[in-house]
Amino acid sequence: MISNLPRSTPSAHGIDARGILSFLDALGAAEDVETHSVMLLRHGAVVAEGWWAPYAPQRPHLLYSLSKSFTSTALGFAVAEGLVGLDDTVLSHFPELDAQITDARSRRILVRHVAAMASGHHGDTIEAARAIDPDDLVRGFLMIPPDEEPGSVFAYNQPCTFSVAAIIQKAAGMPLTEYLRPRLLDPLGIGEVGWLTDARGRELGWSGLHATTEAIAKLGQLYLRRGRWEGDQLLDAEWVDEATRMHIPNPAEPQPDWRQGYGFQFWMARHGYRGDGAYGQFCVVLPEQDVVFAITGQSLDMQAVLDAAWEHLLPAIGSAAGSDLERAHAESELRERLSSAELAPTAGAGGQGVARAFTPGERNGVPSIASVTVAPGPDRTVVSLRQGELDFVVTAGTDAWVEGDAVFASGGRQADGAHVFDVIFIETPHRLRVTCGGPDLAEGTFEARWVSEPLHVLPLIEMRMPRE
Repeated sequence: MISNLPRSTPSAHGIDARGILSFLDALGAAEDVETHSVMLLRHGAVVAEGWWAPYAPQRPHLLYSLSKSFTSTALGFAVAEGLVGLDDTVLSHFPELDAQITDARSRRILVRHVAAMASGHHGDTIEAARAIDPDDLVRGFLMIPPDEEPGSVFAYNQPCTFSVAAIIQKAAGMPLTEYLRPRLLDPLGIGEVGWLTDARGRELGWSGLHATTEAIAKLGQLYLRRGRWEGDQLLDAEWVDEATRMHIPNPAEPQPDWRQGYGFQFWMARHGYRGDGAYGQFCVVLPEQDVVFAITGQSLDMQAVLDAAWEHLLPAIGSAAGSDLERAHAESELRERLSSAELAPTAGAGGQGVARAFTPGERNGVPSIASVTVAPGPDRTVVSLRQGELDFVVTAGTDAWVEGDAVFASGGRQADGAHVFDVIFIETPHRLRVTCGGPDLAEGTFEARWVSEPLHVLPLIEMRMPRE
């Protein structure tokens, strides 16, 4: 993996490894937190990093709304290059829609308003915008009159970010990833990335970016250094300051780290600021401590992750408590813990027998799966999931993860006669659990359910990073 982030130890940069261990303990104990990776930087050096197998350093991970912070960065470049102005109206970049957008407030929405989630709407308009125009989210968004004057209220609103992304792509004449490649990705040593697109082929901007944990950390480090990277000013320092300050308050948000205000596609936090995405994708920047930490996962309780960081990780920064021997012992334990981290495979027994087909049961949570066929073997079971005209086939190891095409699977026959399999879609946060037969289901039926529901509804075969 291409990398120009130096590696070091916690103690060399004034961090007590015992605090990092306590942070990991807290994540492991939290009921609705599943960690896939952690990377901690101080003074520009990686002092701790780990991936929970089968997740791994080189694998991209779907970032969900952490994608927004990369879109903000693209906007910073576009503003500096004169392609886009923050005081441009959104509509001015889509003159073909001018005659259709008649609401005065819609016509007054500025680029700075959508960058700050302050379009004047009281809530997310994505479903309403899609209902108006399934193929053009910008048109659907602008057809919805804002509830209040643009710039006056905060609402986390996906079409705001999509509009930013669409403006940049139209002005630059290329996708976001292509635009960012020479300006951000190559200078930071970020390799292959992929971004989901809309019906017109535009990269979404508000979600859908797939990138590695180190790519997240590098973005955070660039912002921590106010746009400088290895001596070069890549991104204007003034943009970093604007993007990472509060533009509009959001006191109605229920969680404490989500009601500290919003910048340009960055959240303010109780400590520092961050980009984040659904199910626990984090890029946290702590300027006072000269720290960045990146996390990926499948966490249903994202506030618990930040609570653990503030309770355990933050006090460890700048701590020199304990003897040299105690610190060395803790660092050794930390290295071992992170190097051996894994998600436990699903237990099950193998067998010999003919393949058996199962039909959907009443509790099936994935209606698009029409049937499941199970073909058991001594230590592996072949599982075929029928979607439409295609069979999505995985091989599940008994008490071990078996790698397939962008998936890992494990499981087998249980003591009660059921066949239970977990399928990890390794380039996303998501895991699918499939249960076939057994005493809890009707004879010959199956139940499939997501541990965390994907926010992008895709066929199973497309649950991966998009590639050319």
